[in-house]
This record gives sequence, C-alpha cells and structure tokens, in this order.
Amino acid sequence: MKKIFLSVIVLAAAIPVVAQETYENAKIAVEDLNGTARYVGMGGAMDALGADISTISSNPAGIGLFRKSNVNLSFGFNTQEGAKDFAGSNKTRMSFDQLGFVYACRSGENSFVNFGFNYHKSRNFGFILSAEDRLMNASQNKLTYAKAKNGLLYYGQDKDGVPNINDPFASCNQLDDMYTRNLNFSTYDNVWYYDEATAYTMNRNHKGYIGEYDFNLSGNVNDRFYWGLTVGIHDVHYKHYGEYDESLDGFNIRVSDDRRIKGHGFDIKAGIIIRPVEESPFRFGLSVASPTMYDLTTENSTAMIITGDLASSNTNQESLDFKLNTPWKFGLSLGHTIGQNIALGAGFEYADYGSLDTRYKTGSYYDWWTNSYHENSSSDNVMNNHTEQTLKGVYTIKLGGEFKPVPEMAVRLGYNYVSPMYEEYGFKDGTLQSDGSYFSSATDFTNWNGINRITCGIGYQVGNLNFALAYQYSVQKGDFYPFMNYLDDDYEADSNVCNSVKVDNKRHQLLFTLGYTF
Repeated sequence: MKKIFLSVIVLAAAIPVVAQETYENAKIAVEDLNGTARYVGMGGAMDALGADISTISSNPAGIGLFRKSNVNLSFGFNTQEGAKDFAGSNKTRMSFDQLGFVYACRSGENSFVNFGFNYHKSRNFGFILSAEDRLMNASQNKLTYAKAKNGLLYYGQDKDGVPNINDPFASCNQLDDMYTRNLNFSTYDNVWYYDEATAYTMNRNHKGYIGEYDFNLSGNVNDRFYWGLTVGIHDVHYKHYGEYDESLDGFNIRVSDDRRIKGHGFDIKAGIIIRPVEESPFRFGLSVASPTMYDLTTENSTAMIITGDLASSNTNQESLDFKLNTPWKFGLSLGHTIGQNIALGAGFEYADYGSLDTRYKTGSYYDWWTNSYHENSSSDNVMNNHTEQTLKGVYTIKLGGEFKPVPEMAVRLGYNYVSPMYEEYGFKDGTLQSDGSYFSSATDFTNWNGINRITCGIGYQVGNLNFALAYQYSVQKGDFYPFMNYLDDDYEADSNVCNSVKVDNKRHQLLFTLGYTF
C-alpha cells in the first residue's frame, strides 16, 4: 500500500457530480438466505426441485412446478451471537419475512400456466459492530494531515497562499473538514499539524431491510419443461448509527454518525428447468437475473465532539441522490427425488460484484409522448475503478435434502456457502475525487470473509394446511480497520498505520411458515 495517495491521483481523472461509496454500496447489493421455512431449511437448494414460492426470485421456473394453488406466510426471530446492545438496538429482533401466493391454471393434461406473487425480506441489515484496539503513531486526524500534505484537501487560498478553511466550495471528505476546523489547522500561525492517538473504540448498530416484491408468470409443458419470468421491485430502508472514539494525550475525540439510505429498484429474472429423461425425476435448472437498478437517496448527520484540553464541537448534515446497478447473476441447479420420501437439491450461483456500477445523475428531461419525467445518469468511473479493485466475483453453493418418514412429515437439512466479496488488501479510499468520498462520513471499513450457513427444519401437513419450522446458523468473519493506512517513504514519521481487528457476524434465525393449498 505504499504511495497510496500518489496512485490514487493517477486514477482520479474526472470529478463526478453525485455518487456513493464502494463499501456502502456493497451492503445494498448482497442478499440473505431468506424465504419460506422449507426453502431456508434446505439451504436454498430448491431452484431445480421447485414448487416452493421462494424460488420465484432464484429460479422463476420453480413456480411452474406447482399443480395446485398455494399461499404462504413466514415470520420469525433473528439474534446476533456475542453482540452487546448499543444505542437502543437490541441483538434479538422479530422479523416478518415472507408473504406470497401461486395461482395454478391447468392448460393441458400435463401442462400448467401459473401466476405468482411473493414478498420477502431479501436483506436484513440488523447488525451491531464493535471493535477496539490500541494505536501507535496513528489517528484519524493524522490521516487528515497526510491528505493536506499531499495536496488532497481542496481549500481555496488567500493572496498569501493561506488555506481558507471556511471556503464554502471546498472539496474534501466531511470528516476531513471537521478535523481541519476543530483540530488540524491552526489559524493562529497558519500551520497544519496532527495529534497521535493511543487507542480507539467503535460501536455501530445497523437497522432496516430490503423488501422484494416479485411478480411471476411461469409454465409447465408436458411435465418435462418448466419456464418462468419474474419482475422484481426492491424497497430499500437502511440506517446506521455509530460512535467512534479516539483517546489522545489530554483529550478525547468522538465522531457520531447517523446515516440513512432509502430508495427503490427493479430487476428481471428468468429461468428454465428441464427433466431430460422421461422415466427419471432428475432435472436441472438454469437462471439469470438482470442487474437491480436502484434509485437511492443517502443522508447523514455527523457530529464531532472534543472533550478535555481542546474542547470543541461541530456538526455536519448532507443529502444526495445517486443510482446503483448491481451485477448480473447466473445460476445452475440440480434436483432429484427418490420415491415419495427423499428430495435432493444442489445449486451454484455467480455474480461479479467488482462490476457494480455506481452512477451519478446528470439531469432530467420531460417526455411529452409518455407525459413523464426521465433522469439521465452516467457512471462514476473513479468510484467504479475503486470498486473493481476492491470487490470481486462471488459464488454461492447450495446443498439440501428432505426426508419424509411418513407422508405428512418432512425433515430437512441444508448447507449454504458464499465466497468472499472483498479483495484481501482492499480498503476504503477517502482520497478519491468522487462525491462518494466527499460525502462519506466515516473512514472505517471491514473486509468480510465468506459466509457459512447451516440450516435444518421440519414440516408437517394436515389436510390442506402445512406448517414448517426452520433454523439457520450463519457465520461470517472479517478484518476491521478504523481508517485506511498511509505509508510515507520520504518521512516515515508521517506514516499513519493501524492494525486490523478481527470481528464476526454470527446470526441465529428461527423461521416459521404457515401455508394453505387449494
């Protein structure tokens, strides 16, 4: 990571208008394993087996396997293992997770055309992050000093070349501006300086969800070929509140950050399932999902409070609109049943998150033909270059099985693995000439590893009613950094380096589904 700032200057060839930052976008782009208790209990490995409402978003052709109409409702509890409650956020929460129906219409002796709708919580943001460590010759305000030294804080200057820290058109990170006004720049002698910290603590709670509303048309042709098309609408509600404290010689700095992201997006998903041998129940599926095209607004309120020898405070509020396109997603799945007692499923999905397209709005126009307004947008190439270097392709493996000891009862097991999204040496770069960096109100980041999910469940049917219970244990570990590192080859004392801290997200989910077939 030597000469980070110099390499960034070469990449930052253009200054976009309004966009968002890589690490914040990554939170929006990914999905959880969630849906009906049967789907979760089998690790999501039902894309080729089908006949479950949750396949409406993973392989829409799965809805084509329904031969009777069905309605499902799912809810449950989520708890984070080892977390401590912070800022009114409880580590255990109740969750409404799914509601949907399928209307099956026979179109031939062995053919159907089905219609389906499903709501499910595709992303549950509930998570409490805590980290702390000692600091040696490093601090957030030293990082601001390093940026100033390298000419990356763009303040206007008076006729004597003295920076005007009250410049309303200054282009710098929100935190850098707060540190400059409160700590880093002395208006007494017009000198930049810094203080080194001895330790830090970070606590942040994340709340909210992404709700996905899927509308499906699917079919079954002679019980050999199944097809499906789903249009999805995504509703984003994200919020976090965090407090970052640094202990310095004689005083303490606290930065509190309250951020919200709201908006909506839509995508199109298509899939097929084929049973190649008429005498065999074995089948395979193929699916593809278009990018989810989001139109989002992010707003924050950030405060810096210094207590002790240099007591002061400052508050900053910002709001901006931006667009985000997630990557294409491709899926391959296998399914097989043995008699009436055993069902086995496997699936593989791939999406290249390095291709996330962060976009800024360039204007709008009125279409007289459709009597509506349309917005133009353009890719934030600076941030997208950073995303490509920081995120990578992710594959998901799904394995699941179901056993029925008696016709009315089913026992399920599943395993779900998601490979790491972050490059090993990725970092949150606050020096990019992008509004995604200028509007950032936190410097910390976490490079998360892969996700391991173990699931199990049971189901029971009484007449047309069916009940299902599922349990999911999810484990993800990561490396937390309070800020990006900076190495100064010319003057080692100006280097600002921190160690990573191991953090994890261990979650337990208990999910209950009530269904009715008619």
